[in-house]
Amino acid sequence: MSLMNIMLVASGSVAAAGGAIGAGIAALGAGVGIGQIGKGAVEAIARQPEAMGDIRANMILMAAFVEGVALFGVIVSLLAIVL
Repeated sequence: MSLMNIMLVASGSVAAAGGAIGAGIAALGAGVGIGQIGKGAVEAIARQPEAMGDIRANMILMAAFVEGVALFGVIVSLLAIVL
């Protein structure tokens, strides 16, 4: 194998490893973020039970935003593996 082929193979494996690590970090971050959102919502509902509907709606909206950003991070990481 020539030096150029070795460099191409090595850079491909580094990109694959980086993409896999990035996808894992994105999923982990989403789990932590949604956990914090749920914790905050439960504490807020415990303090003001009459505002439960508004708090729940905002919690679901924020969880959807976190999931969207996490999905974007996973897709970008997987594209790093493929491309």
